[in-house]
Amino acid sequence: MNRLSTSWGEYDLTRFPEDPRDTLRAWSAADAYLLRHLAGEEGGEGGQGGAPVALDGTVAVVGDRWGALTTALAAHRPVQITDSYLARRATLANLARAGLPADGARLLTTRDTPPERVDVLLVRVPKSLALLEDQLHRIAPALHAGSVVVGTGMVTEIHTSTLDLFERIVGPTRTSLARQKARLIFSTPVPGRTSGPAPWPRSYVLPGDSGAGAGLTAVNHAGIFCAERLDIGTRFLLQHLPASSGDAHIVDLGCGNGILGTAAAVANPDARLTFVDESYQAVAAAEATFAANTARDSAAKADFVAGDALTAMPPESVDLVLNNPPFHSHQATTDATAQRMFRGARAALRPGGELWVVGNRHLGYHVRLKRVFGNVEVAASNRKFVILRAVRHS
Repeated sequence: MNRLSTSWGEYDLTRFPEDPRDTLRAWSAADAYLLRHLAGEEGGEGGQGGAPVALDGTVAVVGDRWGALTTALAAHRPVQITDSYLARRATLANLARAGLPADGARLLTTRDTPPERVDVLLVRVPKSLALLEDQLHRIAPALHAGSVVVGTGMVTEIHTSTLDLFERIVGPTRTSLARQKARLIFSTPVPGRTSGPAPWPRSYVLPGDSGAGAGLTAVNHAGIFCAERLDIGTRFLLQHLPASSGDAHIVDLGCGNGILGTAAAVANPDARLTFVDESYQAVAAAEATFAANTARDSAAKADFVAGDALTAMPPESVDLVLNNPPFHSHQATTDATAQRMFRGARAALRPGGELWVVGNRHLGYHVRLKRVFGNVEVAASNRKFVILRAVRHS
């Protein structure tokens, strides 16, 4: 837990799921810089302090990673728009810890309709430029000539392409001086500005070397990992996709666009699929991918869940878990998510059920899997990737 001091109070904030061993903060210098600017402490023209920003109208907070901005501004009942289930849960926990009501903020996902009017738009710049583009496209119609638009991010996260998006979709854009390796972005809305049709979702057909996925259509919403093409780790697992039969319950864990689970469903039409991801964009993409490839099969069965790995899955209810785990949490490299996925998979699998994982060889997932399952074997490998198979024995 770490404390964020602001003009509105001091807040003890954590990420979600909360782990006392986690040394990563639930807020960044970029969050603190934006809050100081809103309070009139600094970050105006030339980096100097200025008048506080009026927060009387509709305040929308886009991309708040762990709820720090939303919690600090709860007195103004902000609208939070997030693509992350984990960020949403962290926000609720941080509001409760601060003694603030859960309805102190209106929590929306990136798939929900934005407010019709936004007077103050605060944007925590995401890692994905595509997600930023999509969200600015969706919220720009709600801006008016008097809207205040401020983005924030670490210097390493703000590029010329980032500023170009604000300029093209919102209006004239400039940046602040850097403070603690963070920077602010200021845009002046031009009402009615059009930047062409929304570029997402996009789709592509998997090439012939994609194993069980060859010829399938992948549908991608903005922000999905490797949304422009099939990533090579997923391709490798598709080339070695385990067979299933009958009414097996298969989970595509950390599903992204859902191509792994969809390929398993096409190979075994009697199977029941569950697609799980913490990204709302990913869950929507997986649903679209599944529909695009099983539209003619009225018996195709699937559930689509935005959640925290497999914590909501009934124990011993799954026969096969397919997993290409992430090894980043925003800009930080960590295997915490993978470990949580592995533990959740073991709890969800029936005795005899299997977890198949693909990952870069250097990540050492075999050590983690051996610790969780008591067993692990290499199903396939090449110079870059390894596919590991772990079985729940009891």
